[in-house]
Amino acid sequence: MTTKTAAPAHTYRDLNRLMSLMTGDEKHGPAATSTLDALWVLYDQVLRVTPDTVKAPDRDRFLLSKGHGPMAYYAVLAAHGFLDEELLPGFGGYESPLGHHPDRMLVPGAEIGSGSLGHGLPLAVGSVLGLRAQGLTRPRVWVLIGDAELDEGSNHEAIAYAGPAGLEQLHTLVIDNASATFGWPGGIASRFEAAGWSAETVDGYDHEALYAAYTAPHPGQPRAVVARVSPKN
Repeated sequence: MTTKTAAPAHTYRDLNRLMSLMTGDEKHGPAATSTLDALWVLYDQVLRVTPDTVKAPDRDRFLLSKGHGPMAYYAVLAAHGFLDEELLPGFGGYESPLGHHPDRMLVPGAEIGSGSLGHGLPLAVGSVLGLRAQGLTRPRVWVLIGDAELDEGSNHEAIAYAGPAGLEQLHTLVIDNASATFGWPGGIASRFEAAGWSAETVDGYDHEALYAAYTAPHPGQPRAVVARVSPKN
């Protein structure tokens, strides 16, 4: 397992329809839609994982820290065959595996249970360290966080550790919808760069720019991609 060999079950044009199938009570719809393009490019062109290789030791890992708005995540997973499209209408239901926060025991391809802010990036750091301890240096670990999560001190500790530790396998995707309480002079990317990361800010709706940022070389450094989207979206 190194690259994807099968085309996705659906195309990008199907995502709005897949999203519309999830009619359960959802308080974080904008949090989901803000991630849709960034998630699509990641799963469609970058991640080395398929429905058949979700347990393979050398797969790439994706951790959705911004798990309080999982609708886009579920739509992208369905589009790529990780879960059955027929599950989407039950989203948020008592008997549905698709909860308001993803559950790694119920959702195929989900690496962590998430939704509470501030946990995903520290877990991603630990995942890279665990892979290193097993001698697995090829798998990449991606984590998607929201800009407001950077108000949490746990993320700053992870950022401060990962840069000097040279965790090259670690990739952080920050969805910036201007919802953070505090912010940073010079922008979010400057916070990562100050801690020794490779970082870049791009338009969160521009698929070509996202792909280029995702795949840019960053030898010896963790990588952060800040995807700017509509404020509060």
